[in-house]
Amino acid sequence: MRIGELARQAGTTAKAVRYYESLGLIAPARLANGYRDYTGDDVRLVREIRSLHGLGIPVERTRPFLECLAAGSAHADDCPASLASYRDAIDQLSERIEALTARRATLITQLNAAAHRGSGAGPAWRSGARAEDYLTLPADLPAPVADDAADHLPGTRMPGLALPDTAGRAVRLDRLGPRRAVIYVYPLTGRPGTDLPEGWNSIPGARGCTAEACGFRDHFRELLETGAGRVFGLSSQDTGYQGEVVERLGLPFGMLSDPAFDLAEALGLPTFEAGGMRLYKRLTMIVRDGVIEHVFHPVFPPDQHAEQVLTWLRENPLRGPAA
Repeated sequence: MRIGELARQAGTTAKAVRYYESLGLIAPARLANGYRDYTGDDVRLVREIRSLHGLGIPVERTRPFLECLAAGSAHADDCPASLASYRDAIDQLSERIEALTARRATLITQLNAAAHRGSGAGPAWRSGARAEDYLTLPADLPAPVADDAADHLPGTRMPGLALPDTAGRAVRLDRLGPRRAVIYVYPLTGRPGTDLPEGWNSIPGARGCTAEACGFRDHFRELLETGAGRVFGLSSQDTGYQGEVVERLGLPFGMLSDPAFDLAEALGLPTFEAGGMRLYKRLTMIVRDGVIEHVFHPVFPPDQHAEQVLTWLRENPLRGPAA
């Protein structure tokens, strides 16, 4: 068939077909008179390219799917290379989402600052005595004692767990991509109108979750610029509770919820008891390509921890394509 007929059957234009040919994605036979002779297989390839492009996969990166069809597979994504291409596309979309989320958070902060400028009232997350109580840590806050509870983690592969986040996604911890993911684990976040466990301030390493979250919020853009691909907070609190915290504090990243302590069981993460609840001890993992590269434990003071992570990233830059 001629190019016009191919374009009609595939639902595209002759110009697009010529572009696919220029990339070597389709290679029609030539008749004796030099005209291109397209077949039903070419129609199928062009339809596949258009379908994948509609999913957000650039035309230039559809080759593994087309090669899968050419190898005789019933579906273009039956081959391992196709699945890898899906994962790459997901990772790239996740990075774009993180960047857009950070930009949105910055705009919200600017909006709040502008809306309250000169009014004598600050943005919601800064106003009120109770909010200040959560952000201001006592001078005599007891520091956690260094132990070996996390010494086994560096070099360990992340388990194939999928935890819910506050954006409504299921996040696979072993598929966070080639760039560094920062996962800070914390006991629980207090919020106005919710009592903390009795004696919370006297438990070493317990107090300071809100201040820690605000630190990662305030340094989020710098963390991305210094090599962090993604940032997550993680606790045993449910997603609804965490979602309120994300909204109230204006966090530009998601929180992961693990009420069943599946990650603690899989990795042997340290926990403690307070107020009749089992809670995570505070630590932070730097994960790259599904492997724990570095661990911060114990974490103190929590309100300065984001700066500690930022310093480590600057002192240990990535080399190569994943940087």
